Amino acid sequence: MAVIGLITKSQEPVPLQSISVDVAVQGFVADVVSELRYKNEEKATVEVTFVFPLDDEAAVYAFEGLIGGTRIEAQIREKKQAQQEYEDALSEGRGAFLLERETNTSDIFTCSLGNLPPDGEATLKLRYVQALAPEPDGAVRFVLPAVLNPRYTPQGSEGDTVTMGIPRVPRGKLPYTLSLCATLESSHGINRVESKCTLAPLRFTAEDRTAAQVSLAEGHQFDRDVELLIYYEDVHKPSAVLEAGKPGAAPGSLMGDPALLVTMYPSLRCASKPGLNATGEFIFLLDRSGSMGCSTDSSSSDAPPRIQSAKETLILLLKSLPLGCYFNIYGFGSTYNSFYLQSVEYTQQTMSESLQRVKDLQADLGGTEILQPLKAIYSQACREGHPCQLFVFTDGEVSNTEEVIAEVQHHGSSHRCFSFGIGEGASTALIKGIARAAGGSAEFITGKERMQAKALQSLKKALQPAATGISLRWDLPSGLEAVLVGSGPQVIFEGQRSLIYAQIRGQHQSSGASEGTVVLQYIFQDQTFTETMMFPLQAQESDRLPVHRLAAQALLQELEGTGEKDEVKRRQALETSLSSGVVCSQTAYVGLNTALGQPLQGPLIHRDVPLAYSMITINSQICHSGNRRSTTPLGIPIMSFNSGFGAPGSVFPSPPLDSFGDVDMCCLNDSFGDVDMCYGLGALGSGFAGPPLDTFDACSFYEEAPTPKKEEPPLLRLVSLQNAAGSWVLDSGLADLLGLSETEISSKAPGQVTPNVWATVLAILWLHSKASEQSDEWQLLEAKALRWLQGNAGPWLADCVKTGNAMLGSSVSPQTFGL
Repeated sequence: MAVIGLITKSQEPVPLQSISVDVAVQGFVADVVSELRYKNEEKATVEVTFVFPLDDEAAVYAFEGLIGGTRIEAQIREKKQAQQEYEDALSEGRGAFLLERETNTSDIFTCSLGNLPPDGEATLKLRYVQALAPEPDGAVRFVLPAVLNPRYTPQGSEGDTVTMGIPRVPRGKLPYTLSLCATLESSHGINRVESKCTLAPLRFTAEDRTAAQVSLAEGHQFDRDVELLIYYEDVHKPSAVLEAGKPGAAPGSLMGDPALLVTMYPSLRCASKPGLNATGEFIFLLDRSGSMGCSTDSSSSDAPPRIQSAKETLILLLKSLPLGCYFNIYGFGSTYNSFYLQSVEYTQQTMSESLQRVKDLQADLGGTEILQPLKAIYSQACREGHPCQLFVFTDGEVSNTEEVIAEVQHHGSSHRCFSFGIGEGASTALIKGIARAAGGSAEFITGKERMQAKALQSLKKALQPAATGISLRWDLPSGLEAVLVGSGPQVIFEGQRSLIYAQIRGQHQSSGASEGTVVLQYIFQDQTFTETMMFPLQAQESDRLPVHRLAAQALLQELEGTGEKDEVKRRQALETSLSSGVVCSQTAYVGLNTALGQPLQGPLIHRDVPLAYSMITINSQICHSGNRRSTTPLGIPIMSFNSGFGAPGSVFPSPPLDSFGDVDMCCLNDSFGDVDMCYGLGALGSGFAGPPLDTFDACSFYEEAPTPKKEEPPLLRLVSLQNAAGSWVLDSGLADLLGLSETEISSKAPGQVTPNVWATVLAILWLHSKASEQSDEWQLLEAKALRWLQGNAGPWLADCVKTGNAMLGSSVSPQTFGL
């Protein structure tokens, strides 16, 4: 198969040769050096551009290059000045580099190499620092993103996105490879490292296991995200690190003074059982755009579609809600709709109606217009005594990210937002941005990961009060004071990591104390808790200054996250970016090679570095695509195929018709995702009547043979049978799951126990004996069931547990039932 996308005349990919990455992870902070090596194998001078994703919380702070043996260290400039210097250098035939952030989002960067002469070699080195987040099981997660999905451009938006014309090549056919080596440090000890990618064995470099090294196996193709899950020995223990300021920087400035990083990952001592709080309004906002029909794992043929995973998660969430709360479900794409005009009370009837409607949902609403449904949700009046909790599920591909975040932040005082990025390439800027704007938390689901555990983790946070009233008290020697950088965290959830940055101002007297103390105080369920941390006043020296860079990034996010045109904040953001070297929306890095002064002969050729997509045979594939009509910068229409032709949202010029293979039918969708007309394509190479294929918005390819419906997982089957109040009914559905007949189950019921009590006990026993590994997904369900049993089981509960264990062959402790 020919390579699809922007390629050289000789059908060779653009000249990126290799990427090597060096990562230094210390606790919850990763310092990354990424090196990209290029070679121009063409006979003409080319301008090379590489568009790549970074995490929303990554702070790019240095950029340098080596071209023709000459080292070029880029300087940070105001963006317009950097772009002008770059253009001037190109027109004069000089070498140049330009690194800038895409407009309207903080997680996509464009790296332009400039003029690369024939047979010329160049190496770019990019440095950034990143705050890491923990998973529900406590693993600290580092991700090097490889997948870059095009951002959906809402109707009426101006301009094109930088991702529009990026070429894609089949998985395994990338012309470059990736090598990665990570050094790990933790004063509390390192337990192990896990990854979906193949790793070399973990090697400890300290006898007490506080330091280690790990690397990717050789020959890794950078066609999927690289994820490292790092397990520390005592991850919940707070820590504080003091970093010396930048030599030469003015005292009193952020970069000139020492910077303190306080890391909090508390395991809050809950005073009540989960799921018993009956107050709250729960709004579920589900992405139903075409790309949600894609697989959660583009490298696997048996991974479920994103929409299916989201639907199963919604079922679990609905079943886990407490009686007496309120809820509603919205779906969005090019348009949006809701189950109810306004939130309804959670009852058996409303739950049952909603579950049936959830099962019928499809990824059939076209594009990704998330702003309008958010405005509709916020237009509803808040319910007294029922704080609003918003759950957003999306694959996160929009171009108006900052506008969306600003809308959420505008209403941040009236609700909390919990967001979920589904699939590789989900926008970290969008997912993390809306969660941060409304005091919630963000989760990412990739590969074959089950979304349910992370969603239920967030629901537990929503059902329980967060730690509030957060304050810091400092004990420092005379002459020193601590000043917070930014506003600091307003709430802390169970299982959520918080980073607090402070600037230590003043002059430390050498004869004074050698340690400082910070005391964190917070209120949780009407109880006051304190955490005390000691830190040496002898600041750590670091030429990379990761703590300072992260502090600057946190401040920049706060200054630029309002969406308001505040000139004072804009000026402060620009000054912070220029002084710290951390790129923001107003700045860019530019590097110029003044040694090359030869004018260009002839036109300059532009080359884009390709990304990978996974090639799946169209034959017998169902491909639902949203409304993604767009054009290349040259005005050539291009198409997005969300399945069957590549990674979610891959964009490339449409190939010749005969490259599709056996295709029976093409259905053309309008902007609302409805099918307008169908054109028969026939077998390989047959004619096509009507307009050219690549002028349409989207296509769905299918064969007449129906796709076999997969059987529901046993856990989901049991969950679907539970009543809103928490009980189960003794019927054929439950009997089939237990592998017994209704008659057999009824005949062994002890004493005068009611069928519902007996069925509920058996269901809980089944959860503990058959689905214990998925306990994170059913803990809230069990809490409802146990609460129901307490009010309905009477004196028969102990007999039910004993008899049920014998009948099911289980050995669940009576203590599980509070006995």
